[in-house]
Amino acid sequence: MGETTGYFVVTKKAVPEVLLKVVEAKRLLESEKVLTVQEAVDAVGISRSSFYKYKDDIFQFHDNSQGTTITLTFQMDDESGLLSDVLKVIAEYHANILTIHQSIPINGVASLSLSVQVLKDTGDISRMIEKMEQQKGVHHVKILARE
Repeated sequence: MGETTGYFVVTKKAVPEVLLKVVEAKRLLESEKVLTVQEAVDAVGISRSSFYKYKDDIFQFHDNSQGTTITLTFQMDDESGLLSDVLKVIAEYHANILTIHQSIPINGVASLSLSVQVLKDTGDISRMIEKMEQQKGVHHVKILARE
C-alpha cells in the first residue's frame, strides 16, 4: 500500500528547532535577503542536508491556507462587546466569517466556535489567532478543523 500524506496542526513550541530553522531559511530565500541556500542555512545555523530533507514538508500555517475554511473553538467571558472585539480582529486580517456558534454562558463563560474562510488577502492566520488570544476575556483558542 502507498503511504498517504497526513497533516497535523501543532503549536510552535512542539516543533523541533531544526524544522523551525528550515522555515526561517525558506523565508530568507523567498524574501531575497539571501541569494543561495548555503547563505540561508549559514544564517540560521543548520546544514544543507537538513534544509533539503525537510524543505518540502514544513511550512508556516498561513502559507498554505488560502481558500480553506478554518474552524476555531474557544471560551470567552460573558462580557458586553467581547464577541465584537474578536470579530474585529478577524476583519482586520481580512478573513471571512462563515459561521458563529455560541453556547449559553455557564458560570460567566461561553463556548464559541467560528468558521473562518481564508481569502487571498488574509493576513497571517497564526498572528490573527495570537491577537484573538490576547483579547481580555478570551481563553483557549484552538484550531478544530481545516477544510
